[in-house]
Parts: sequence; C-alpha cells; structure tokens
Amino acid sequence: MLDTLLDPNLAYLILVAGFWLTIMALLTPGTGIFEIGALFALVLAGLAVYSLPVNYWALGLLVLGVLPFALALRRSGRYVFLVISIAALVVGSSFLFRGEGWLPAVNPILALVVSTITAVFFWIVTDKILEAEGTAPTHDLGTLIGKVGEARTDIHDEGSVYVAGEMWSATSDTLIPDGTRVRVVGREGFVLQVEPIPKESQIRE
Repeated sequence: MLDTLLDPNLAYLILVAGFWLTIMALLTPGTGIFEIGALFALVLAGLAVYSLPVNYWALGLLVLGVLPFALALRRSGRYVFLVISIAALVVGSSFLFRGEGWLPAVNPILALVVSTITAVFFWIVTDKILEAEGTAPTHDLGTLIGKVGEARTDIHDEGSVYVAGEMWSATSDTLIPDGTRVRVVGREGFVLQVEPIPKESQIRE
C-alpha cells in the first residue's frame, strides 16, 4: 500500500483532494465531515511529501498560497487575491513532486485536467459564498420579536419553529413540546428565542 501511495500521480490527487476538503471546511465550518476528510487526506499527502523528492519552491508556493486566500475572504479586492491563491495551488501542487530536470513527476495531462477542474471549482464555490456573505438581509429580523408561531419540534436547547411563514431555528429556557403556540422574545443571529403562550392567552388571541 505504501508503494502505491508513493506514486507521484496518486499522491498529487490526494494532495489536491486535501486542499479541496480544507477549503470546503473553511467555507462551511462546523460540519465535521470536511474537517475529518481534509485531515486524513493531508496526512497521507504529508507522508508522500516526506518520502518523495520534492521541489521546495513549489512547497513554499503552496504554503504561501494560503495567505491570499485568507485575504480573499476578508478584504476588498478579494477576487485578485482569489486568483493568486488558485494560481499558487495549481502551480505548487503540479510541480511539488520532482521529476527529471525541471519537469514535474506528475503526468502533465493529469495535472492539466485536475488543475483546470480545481481552478473552476474553487472560483465558483468561493465566489458563490462570498456573494452570499455580501448580500443584505431581505427583511429586518428585528420585526420578528413579538411574532407568534408554532413549535415544529420539541424546543429546549434547540429546535424549530414556524414563524412569519418560514421555518427558524429556536431555543427556549423551558422545554416546549412540539405543536405548542410560541412567541418570539429575542434572537441571536438567525436563532430565535421563544417562550410558550399560555392556553388562556391563546383563547383570547
């Protein structure tokens, strides 16, 4: 198995997959799946980097490529930084494993195909997420305070409510059974804080 892993072409694919998963983990934190997959792939790629001859300039390019990607997520002119980061990833990964002379050990056709797919993938995914982050809310969430809705699950530390024609995540200081009428008393981001409406109040309303 170790001999198979140390094939430069396979090691290259594992390395690129590790970067794909790492970026997805950064863009969609908290899932756990991308984080575990990225760690596994990068550990295998690290073993290959340790065992195979590498171009250290390409390794340095890969490491430095993380900086413009971080800037793309936080600064203006983000698309310039995104292009630089993608270029660093494509060139650095393709030339990481040293072949004869200046040529990379990775099959050039494989590197071309994977690099093209990687560049398109990173551009589309990152662009969509950055666009979503820059989109202003379509309505004032503050207007939800005081609204009446219905618990669609049991609610305590977490749950779901139907308020103002939409489903929302919700929390409550007390256990609220599924199907109970509730009132929104606060919010933290997109999570609503709710309390049950007493039955006598429901009759009056």
